[in-house]
Amino acid sequence: MNDPWPRRAAAQLLDRPKVGVAELVGRLLAVQAQDSKAAALALRARGTGFTRQDVREAVERREIVRAWGPRGTLHLIRADDLPWLLSLTRPSTSTVDRRLAQLGAAHLTGRVEEATFGQGPLTKAELGERLGAQGQAIIHLAAFAAERGRLVLGPDRDGKATYVHTADWLGAPIVFEPDRDRALRELGLRYAAAHAPATPEDLAHWSGLSLKDARRAHQVVPEKEPWTGVRLLPAFDEFLLGWKERAPMTVPPATIAPGGGIIRPAVVKDGKIVGTWSLDGNGAGIPIDQEIADIANFLHITSK
Repeated sequence: MNDPWPRRAAAQLLDRPKVGVAELVGRLLAVQAQDSKAAALALRARGTGFTRQDVREAVERREIVRAWGPRGTLHLIRADDLPWLLSLTRPSTSTVDRRLAQLGAAHLTGRVEEATFGQGPLTKAELGERLGAQGQAIIHLAAFAAERGRLVLGPDRDGKATYVHTADWLGAPIVFEPDRDRALRELGLRYAAAHAPATPEDLAHWSGLSLKDARRAHQVVPEKEPWTGVRLLPAFDEFLLGWKERAPMTVPPATIAPGGGIIRPAVVKDGKIVGTWSLDGNGAGIPIDQEIADIANFLHITSK
């Protein structure tokens, strides 16, 4: 096979089609969102004609939702994709229950519904106070509710994540797709469209599903013409997380992934990771002025 990465860059919409925020998220299927600012910058790298404020407003309009998705990690997902996608990828009951037991917080699961229903978005501290929990126990209790379709994340408040009952935020708890085969077919098609060329092993790695399920879901779609150009990608970007293998790097891998689960912001050129970047304009000697200016506009950063 010829180098697949320029085609994968095209599938990842690095050519920046002019579409709205919700449509862009839908075409990508799910956007890594451990860090909400990085998630917005991932959309910036793949779209045009909107700012970070437009991303916030899409969240506030409930068009896109931050929720536990592929691999049990936080992603931005289009609201109407939640029932079928989360039926496959939401946190597993056994994993959440085991972790709560380890934290000595299993007895608090009965409080989650009362603590969140009718309360609107709550910060971690507010949720912990209502639950009588601290630290990581709060997150795992939130995941317990998410596994049952009862909790998603709301808009950030003063830079902090919020947690909200789905009935408050979306009008009702999430009703998961009961037809697993139908959900797997949709997953296979939508993943392939945003990642082609890809293999069942890639899909299993990205989704967190078993290889058996990934093989059932896998579909082949037409590949796009290779993309060429320079793009600045944020930390934890899909272009490094979307396949079992990582994009080829002209810099030492430790430069981008130093360990501890960290994935640094990356400069991608013609499908290869060629360096890291920061807003001070440092981009491994590659001309990135236009990209930096676009990011500043996206974030509404003004020159001093």
